Amino acid sequence: MTLRRPKITDASSIAAISIEVWVGTYLKRGVSAFFADYALEEFQPSNIEKLILDPTQFIIASENEEGIDGFIRVSSGSIAPVPGCSEFEIATFYVQPRHQGKGIGKRLLNAALQFCRDQQAASVWLATNAENDPAIAFYLAQGFDHVGETHFRIENQKYLNNVYSVHLA
Repeated sequence: MTLRRPKITDASSIAAISIEVWVGTYLKRGVSAFFADYALEEFQPSNIEKLILDPTQFIIASENEEGIDGFIRVSSGSIAPVPGCSEFEIATFYVQPRHQGKGIGKRLLNAALQFCRDQQAASVWLATNAENDPAIAFYLAQGFDHVGETHFRIENQKYLNNVYSVHLA
């Protein structure tokens, strides 16, 4: 497994992982057109290409012998939904379910946190669905603290998210 910055040609792989992980994590009882339309629009390769080229986005991908199996994206200049957080947000963090538990997530997170330290960030924050118990357990085990709540919104629907932050030394 190697960690590397993605190339434009990786956009479709990152889009596919995003759809796989997002649908598998949040749509437990079936896929409605409402959520399918959201995922297919949000995770288009053209949107991923824009993120790869955006200087305010830092993306690291994990690659095994077959291809990309996870990635993390840090956005700089993000305004947190709760006070006391820096402007560095872990905006996306996906590892394919069949590759979880192999240390990929820890390596990706450590690379992202090192990037933030290199940028002199005092802390990093993220938001995750309040019902995403495996992610919450992972973040708490990695030293993140629960610092507040916000909502993820799709059109007129909203879903409770917890906000977590970690101070960087």
